[in-house]
Amino acid sequence: MKQKPVFILLFFVLFTAIGYSQAKARPIANHLALYVKDLKKSADFYEKVMMLEVIPEPFHDGKHVWFRTGAHSQLHIIQGAAQLTDHDINTHFAYSVPVLAAFTKHLDSLHVKYGDWNGTSITPTKRPDGIVQVYLKDPDNYWIEVNDDKF
Repeated sequence: MKQKPVFILLFFVLFTAIGYSQAKARPIANHLALYVKDLKKSADFYEKVMMLEVIPEPFHDGKHVWFRTGAHSQLHIIQGAAQLTDHDINTHFAYSVPVLAAFTKHLDSLHVKYGDWNGTSITPTKRPDGIVQVYLKDPDNYWIEVNDDKF
């Protein structure tokens, strides 16, 4: 009988250790890197249109600009793409804003084109999960979804 509590304690310690090690091994988003044709044009877009904060980058070579995109995530844009490429809207990355209407008003003030998933209207699309979204392209034709997800 005295060995049963030891076995239970050992099981708990092993179960906790396995769960903890699996959690430590799970990838967490860190950064997204985009290869761009015109670094200044792209940097201006992400700073002025997307309102992202420029952060220090370690290269100091004039070919990189880094932006803060979350508490522990970044966007890295890198000069060097030889040409602009069209991308399908299915390949996109997304940002959330507190009030989508305020963001689309900001886009309107800058005359930035945006629209629904089909590109047929500037009226935001409501997803089946209730999240409302619009899509726009950056200067290198990368698709960006902006939505009102409160996660």
